[in-house]
Amino acid sequence: MARICQVTGKSPLKGNKVSFSNKKSIRRFMPNLQKKRYFLAEEDKWVTLKLSADGMRTINKLGLFNIVKQLRAAGEKI
Repeated sequence: MARICQVTGKSPLKGNKVSFSNKKSIRRFMPNLQKKRYFLAEEDKWVTLKLSADGMRTINKLGLFNIVKQLRAAGEKI
């Protein structure tokens, strides 16, 4: 599985690493991804998601069932 948040779609970004001598070299900014298990009470089963910290806050705000419903409508297998 790629380094992409399943809820927010955050993925690695590219940018410059700037040294003290002001030389630039390409680096990657990785999202803060966590593998998290949630209990989906409506279906009486556990769901494992790969989420960023922002995705976890989104689940807390909107509710797990609504997020899973949106992901399934988008065609993701959960």
